[in-house]
Amino acid sequence: MKTPIKSLLVILGMAFAAQVAAQATFYENERFAGRSLTATEQVPSFQRYGFNNSTSSAVVVGERWEVCQQNDYYGRCTVLRPGNYPSLAAMGLNDRISSARLVSANTRIDDDRYAPAAEAAVVPQVTFFERERFDGRSFVATGQVANFQRQGFRDRAASAVVVGERWEVCEDNRFRGACVVLRPGRYPSLAAMGLKDRISSVRAIAPNVRIADNRYAPASVAPQVTFFERENFAGRSFATEKPVLDLQRAGFNDRASSAVVVGERWEVCNDARFRGACVVLRPGRYPSLAAMGLNDRISSLRAIPPGDRVADNRYAPLPLPVYDNRRRNGERLFEATVTSSRAVLATSGQRCWVESEQVPPTQNNTNVPAALAGALIGGILGHQVGGGSGKDIATVGGAVAGAALGAQVGRSNPAATQDVQRCENVPGGAQAAYWDVSYNFRGQDHRVQMTSAPGATIVVNEQGEPRQ
Repeated sequence: MKTPIKSLLVILGMAFAAQVAAQATFYENERFAGRSLTATEQVPSFQRYGFNNSTSSAVVVGERWEVCQQNDYYGRCTVLRPGNYPSLAAMGLNDRISSARLVSANTRIDDDRYAPAAEAAVVPQVTFFERERFDGRSFVATGQVANFQRQGFRDRAASAVVVGERWEVCEDNRFRGACVVLRPGRYPSLAAMGLKDRISSVRAIAPNVRIADNRYAPASVAPQVTFFERENFAGRSFATEKPVLDLQRAGFNDRASSAVVVGERWEVCNDARFRGACVVLRPGRYPSLAAMGLNDRISSLRAIPPGDRVADNRYAPLPLPVYDNRRRNGERLFEATVTSSRAVLATSGQRCWVESEQVPPTQNNTNVPAALAGALIGGILGHQVGGGSGKDIATVGGAVAGAALGAQVGRSNPAATQDVQRCENVPGGAQAAYWDVSYNFRGQDHRVQMTSAPGATIVVNEQGEPRQ
């Protein structure tokens, strides 16, 4: 397999989730012993997890957390700074915590609301899970592990959560073979970096050690949901990566008619503070919320932690695929030239399109660009790419089957463009119109489908993936 194809397949097989910038772990006994509950999002009721009034110690990572004696953040509340809390008895919260939530970085807190100073911050650690999306048996490493065989976890890791520092993971024992460096964050699938069920050793990397960029695993991005006030992703939109207790404050209460979800699952409810009828949306595109009885009825929402189990009857119907084209941290961006585009207009029994093609100034057929072959970049783009008007969601159709393999478009002579209308008979009803766009980046052809016309270029990353 040629390198460009391999790179594209690796990137498209990837799933990302929130960076681990904030996490709180609550323990049933003092000094971090007994059963534990780890929260990465707000928890309005510990009762749901069988952990109400059971917390005796805690570890807070990244940001501040507010813990309260009653459900839904009522009663006496205390703010915990990042650090270790081996005993909650001193602050009167031993076995009395019923809800907890993250305090945003820009929120001002009065001094008298803080708990006494914590011990030193938690020791860096990495947790491996035997199934993707943080499911199944897990193994926690707080120091280097030269051989996973001794832990009964050799070649079993399928996902990982990294806290505190960077960690190097390797295919072979004693840090040999192919190695990748993981920044703090969540990695719901290690398959994307070719390490699923292949990790045999791991070690932390000291903060002052410099690592070449090409050794890092791709950076993670936060889960996000975007709502639109009209169906099919039209009209005014509202996007968030944080829980929203009441959409009234955002001026979007009971206005959502369609949605795009990327990264993780989201719970959406028709009353404020996650009450009333609630539905769980998987990552994907929801062109109409009416089918699930939520059209113009959503009032609150929150991401669901990756490890949480959700009953099947709580899920919305399966959406169309989603492709997250948000920029990853530190990712370099480039302009890729659009080589052709066509507006696909479907009618009953016939599909027609207007195709804009590059045409050389002479009629030498040997210089006419070859048709693009291979599959489209898979999934649905989460945001508009290119220079089309408005803020429509750009869509990408087709299954991921490989990189585009079309002949390279010659660039030696200047080329003009011409519009050509073509039609073909198709069975079934009409489909929504879209733009079928091909572009070339570093000699490799790619295709995307978009809901509006592109400009002369498309923004991409080093692998040629569309970015906003």
